[in-house]
Amino acid sequence: MKAVVYTQYGPPEVLHLDEVEKPVPKENEILVKIHATTVTSGDFRMRKADPFVARFISGLFKPTRWSVLGTELAGEVEETGKNVKQFKKGDQVFGSAGLKMGTYTEYICLPEDGPVLTKPTNLSWEESAPVIFGGNTALHFLKKGNISAGQRVLVYGASGAIGTYAVQLAKYFGADVTAVCSTANVELVKSLGADKVIDYTKENFKSPGETWDIIFDTVGKSPFSDSVKSLTKNGCYLRAVHMSLSPVMKGLWTSMTSGKKVIGGIAKETKENLQILKELLEKGVIRPVIDKVYPINQIVEAHRYAEQGHKKGNVVIKVSL
Repeated sequence: MKAVVYTQYGPPEVLHLDEVEKPVPKENEILVKIHATTVTSGDFRMRKADPFVARFISGLFKPTRWSVLGTELAGEVEETGKNVKQFKKGDQVFGSAGLKMGTYTEYICLPEDGPVLTKPTNLSWEESAPVIFGGNTALHFLKKGNISAGQRVLVYGASGAIGTYAVQLAKYFGADVTAVCSTANVELVKSLGADKVIDYTKENFKSPGETWDIIFDTVGKSPFSDSVKSLTKNGCYLRAVHMSLSPVMKGLWTSMTSGKKVIGGIAKETKENLQILKELLEKGVIRPVIDKVYPINQIVEAHRYAEQGHKKGNVVIKVSL
């Protein structure tokens, strides 16, 4: 079968199509024929080994744990292991391969109890693939922040894969949402339901006397001190990115010395969250935002575009050629 592989760290050009062995499902696994996947920030960071600590996970000098990147997928069940109860051949599914990665390929085996469900009936393959990275991450952190109706929430990086879902989910929970993005994305973010949009190229979100119950940084670029100062007395600062030692220590100190909380880390992918997202997608309460769709033989161009950091929502890869 065809797969996009990489054998060294580096620029998008290290990715190339190759022939690999088709997997066989274990007793508790499903074999999925992948129709669509995505390019997330996690994918190109692992490709570059950036941050350097990624090398201690995937291989110090070259990638050894994974040769195929990609986490999100939408596809069709082609075969099931003998103990599988939740799925049958022909089921259309969506979800994530998680830390196993490996969705830049035609087929993948997934455990039936993992973050995978039958896909939303109203979405295409390309629309179903980019749900769990952005949607689950946004939902995970908003729940961690104990979001509730009537709160004031600021979403920093509101036009990205996580941010577009964060805006919509915060509105679903009944919050008053202020979104921060660039000039080119103001209208998009307004269309997602933001009550107010701040163009960071023209103004700073930090204003005297203005505070938020939750500040959700989806891209890791908001100023730490300004963000904490802009919280209400018992507010919560969410950072959906890996935090280096300095902000981790600052976050612990903030949480220990005040009523404010700083929460970061990696979002856990769960069936429960995926089910919530599926129901909201089918009801039309939230929607995926797709910037570009590339065929898998243009994976280098897709990575190059996503890595520029200006995409609106998601970059999707169409696997079936």
